[in-house]
Amino acid sequence: MDCKSLTYKLLSENAIPLIGFGTFQIKGKQLIRDVLDLALQAGYRSIDTAYVYHNEEDIGEALKELLPKHNLKREDIFITSKLPPSHHGDLSFLALQQSLKKLDCGYLDLYLIHWPGQQAQAPNHPSNISVRQSTWRNLIQARNKGLVRDIGVSNFTIRHLEDLLAFSPNDKPSVNQVEWHPHYHQSALHEFCIKEGILLQAYSSLGGSHNNDLISDSAVTSIAKRLNKQPAQVLLRWALQQNIGIIPKARSRDHIFANIDLNFDISSDDMNSLNQRKQIKYAWNPDIVL
Repeated sequence: MDCKSLTYKLLSENAIPLIGFGTFQIKGKQLIRDVLDLALQAGYRSIDTAYVYHNEEDIGEALKELLPKHNLKREDIFITSKLPPSHHGDLSFLALQQSLKKLDCGYLDLYLIHWPGQQAQAPNHPSNISVRQSTWRNLIQARNKGLVRDIGVSNFTIRHLEDLLAFSPNDKPSVNQVEWHPHYHQSALHEFCIKEGILLQAYSSLGGSHNNDLISDSAVTSIAKRLNKQPAQVLLRWALQQNIGIIPKARSRDHIFANIDLNFDISSDDMNSLNQRKQIKYAWNPDIVL
């Protein structure tokens, strides 16, 4: 099967493309329009954004023009946004409505709690647990009202997930979006998500912005050379081959097209080699959040 059409059936029975297009740090009306035009042309059908990316409105305007251009309808596209840490609790429903208004797309396919803690609150403050529960209650309400089709989380550890499942066992998060790459991956978290039917979706698959440590890793470059692929393609295929969702971002045409061109296999020996690389975290650490 062509990787472009790979999907994962969420707990709701809705399908999410396993390859999405990330938009973190991509801002500006013209730039958003240009990269989304290329992304749709390349075959991406999932777009990932967030309240704190400050590009939702530009994405919404671009899609109004680009969907008809590419003979697509709203229902052909999967749109994800995320709740800012400043809007936990009672403000979460309002934040979702604001994102929906900016994107102007009728409904969201997926809405994630971006961070398990509250802005301007100590990470180890006990109120984080009860506030997450209040936030989740509001997102369930938004889903039941049809504003969003699926709800999920981002940067949640096993402990955070267990707290949420204990609070609301009948409303599990559909997705947990976390930092995930050969230099940082937690098999216990992946196994937990598989057991609960939660899709693990990777961010920073290539190491994050301005960090070439993954792209230049000797194992990655060696495998890429052997397969006649780019190091970025090897890193993305590594996750995809484990049935983990990916949302690579890119600005150039070459990278946008290459990041979805993943119709190849990495051998089990090479997968093991990548799994055994040094472990180092490049993004923020949610372990400190109570």
